[in-house]
Amino acid sequence: MLRRSFVLGCAAAAALAVLVQAAAPSAVLAADRFITVASTTSTEDSGLFGSLLPKFTAKTGIEVRVVAKGTGQAIDLAKRGDADVLFVHHKPSEDKFVAEGFATVRKPVMYNDFVIVGPSSDPAGVKGSKDVAQSLSKIAEAKAPFVSRGDDSGTHKAELSLWKTANLDPAKTDAKGEWYRSIGQGMGPTLNTAAAMNGYALTDRGTWLNFKNRGPLTVLVEGDKRLFNQYGVMLVNPAKFPHVKAADGQAFVDWLVSGEGQKAIADYTINGEQLFFPNASDPGA
Repeated sequence: MLRRSFVLGCAAAAALAVLVQAAAPSAVLAADRFITVASTTSTEDSGLFGSLLPKFTAKTGIEVRVVAKGTGQAIDLAKRGDADVLFVHHKPSEDKFVAEGFATVRKPVMYNDFVIVGPSSDPAGVKGSKDVAQSLSKIAEAKAPFVSRGDDSGTHKAELSLWKTANLDPAKTDAKGEWYRSIGQGMGPTLNTAAAMNGYALTDRGTWLNFKNRGPLTVLVEGDKRLFNQYGVMLVNPAKFPHVKAADGQAFVDWLVSGEGQKAIADYTINGEQLFFPNASDPGA
């Protein structure tokens, strides 16, 4: 009887092993179902992805692995075929990405705005201004420290464009290295440097609201329509890069612009303040 029980036990164990082995490949496949999204640092630093991505994964079973870089670097990554989806915030660069065949369509997702932050002492006297060009002119005239990301990000591109509206280009003058500091880093380090220097900086509002080490910094300039900050998303073209996970990447794009995804974006707040405003329904955005 003991021997019979032993034989039956061995048979049951063997059958269980067969079942585990049969199930293992599907489990591995499920664990490996992911897409890579090349995105701007603001979607990461603001905490937005931390809020959105678990909801998408819970709905679809698709994990999203984010490579957060400045917009220029994120675009370069996608141009090499090293991402399935591109999610950034510089419309001219996004349109060029599509025109060059790296994506077939760009979809608007959301917007917020840029602000100029600086020390509460405000040596350039720009507090309360809604004219960003005039404010930058005053900062340059006062030679007050201004910290630039200098990293070809969407924020850096916007900053350079705003200096042009003031008919100034401190990045190409003797000011560089004196009062204008281009540090070649992300938004967090840029704000840390501005806080340490009692300096000014341009930042997206989302990152600012999630930024903890503010020191003497406060929002001084906001509300100019030229500070508008639009985000767009694109599936990297699988015709150009056959390894792109087209179905799962498109599922993420579609979710972001769906009613569910747009609500998830609108619902993300910090201390009751909304960071991003969905506008996928605006075809011109």
